[in-house]
Amino acid sequence: MSVGEELNLIFNDYGKLLLTGFQNTLLIAFCATLIGIVIGTLIATVKILPQNNFIVKLLSKIADLYVVLFRGTPMVVQLLIMYFVIIQNGLPEIVTAIVTFGLNSGAYVSENMRSGIMAVDKGQLEAARSLGLGYGQAMLKVVLPQAIKHAIPNLGNEFITLLKDTSIAGFITVRDLTKVIQNIVASTYEPIVPYLLLAGIYLLLVLFFTGILRLIERRLRKGDNR
Repeated sequence: MSVGEELNLIFNDYGKLLLTGFQNTLLIAFCATLIGIVIGTLIATVKILPQNNFIVKLLSKIADLYVVLFRGTPMVVQLLIMYFVIIQNGLPEIVTAIVTFGLNSGAYVSENMRSGIMAVDKGQLEAARSLGLGYGQAMLKVVLPQAIKHAIPNLGNEFITLLKDTSIAGFITVRDLTKVIQNIVASTYEPIVPYLLLAGIYLLLVLFFTGILRLIERRLRKGDNR
């Protein structure tokens, strides 16, 4: 059977499964990135707070422990622990995957957001405080929007990394792209074309979103030059 014939067979017989896997892959990556941004922003904010009371110091230590745990252990191990130990089949597999990827992403995004916050001129915060805004309001309304703008390139790279990392979601039976292709290979006993197709799909996705990220970066640079 030629490559073209095998591809036609895959798309004709397994097209719906491939579409489901494609949608699940994107869903996990997008949702996990959003969760990571929220968690990472909270951790970064805690880390830059003045360490002048016990509660802030405690939160800072907890944030440090969180980052060490999620950056120091393989994501696949985190996924298995979350599914088989913590949640124990209490949630749908795809939700478990989204939560796990989001928690992992938060540990990495926290450093990106902290760098973004530090890149904002301290005078911005002081000016906001002088106008009567509290520290929290000044951070939320003045500093964080600018910090996110500075962090967008790194956040885009984090999304692309998550997009590729979703290929391990099949360890907990999530029907993502990789899992679907594995099922196709198990049915057809022909691994070469399906796995090359899988690599091609991921490559196209990465190139597509990298192009969008570069376009956003160019628009942001134009906005800064005005």
